[in-house]
Amino acid sequence: MARALALAARGIGWTNPNPMVGCIVVRQDIILGEGWHQQAGGPHAEVNAYASCGDAETSGATIYVTLEPCTHEGRTPPCVDLLLQRQPSRVVVAMRDPNPQVSGGGIERLREAGIRVDVGVLETEARRLNEVFIHYVTTGLPWVTAKCAMTLDGKIATRTGHSKWVTGEAARLLTHRMRHAHDAILVGSRTVMLDNPSLTTRIPGEEGRHPVRIILDAGEYLSGDQAVFAADRQGPTWVVTSDNKTRPFADETLFLPSGPGGVDLCALMRELGARGITSLLIEGGGATLAAAFEAKIVDKVCFFCAPKIIGG
Repeated sequence: MARALALAARGIGWTNPNPMVGCIVVRQDIILGEGWHQQAGGPHAEVNAYASCGDAETSGATIYVTLEPCTHEGRTPPCVDLLLQRQPSRVVVAMRDPNPQVSGGGIERLREAGIRVDVGVLETEARRLNEVFIHYVTTGLPWVTAKCAMTLDGKIATRTGHSKWVTGEAARLLTHRMRHAHDAILVGSRTVMLDNPSLTTRIPGEEGRHPVRIILDAGEYLSGDQAVFAADRQGPTWVVTSDNKTRPFADETLFLPSGPGGVDLCALMRELGARGITSLLIEGGGATLAAAFEAKIVDKVCFFCAPKIIGG
């Protein structure tokens, strides 16, 4: 199962809004095949695992899969049907499908067919891997990660508000991997004005997925010549505001009610969830982070502490 979880993690960022799933086919203590869900809309882990078995005899095998096999027809056929056709003797499942509409259905069908099913092997690790999927499918809201870099004396920016390069290369690489893993990234318009970030994903030697850039505009800080609005920008940029002015340089302007300190962030989460945004990375400055914590929308906190002192 640990191997299956490692395979599943290869799909991070590419499977949204689907879960990351890994699967291994074992017969007589020999791994015959393995696979993972590589991208949304593509074959599921079980299909890829059996495909990698080639001509090997798989009947009576033991299947290790990190998530309960699906029973519903989406963009691909139900995985339970494949398993019933292949007739394994045992299926080991890390965790049940958290979707309340289907949870347990796949396990029940396998057991009804006389296949032994064991559930709960490395379940904690499996749930951690798919924390975004679990949260979104049970609440309809995006999983929110608050990311911040600070110095030893607790500063997240200079007194002029600039916050670029607080940390080093290792932290910046991890930040780009976090961007790849999230559907969208949120900052305030003041951060865009002061730092002019591109908010794209840049991982050396690897292809990365660019998140939707979402800018909270609480003042006259935005203009069309900023990097997030560049003509060759990678991925869309949305501006969120509580006034009635359209930002023509943005791909879309979202009008939402006011909340404490600006836009109602709870209303924003509902809007993003309805738009299929399953995860949100907040990289904003102090005001944006404070508003997020006050609105109680944060699910995970990542603080990077740099060996520097800004003072002041």
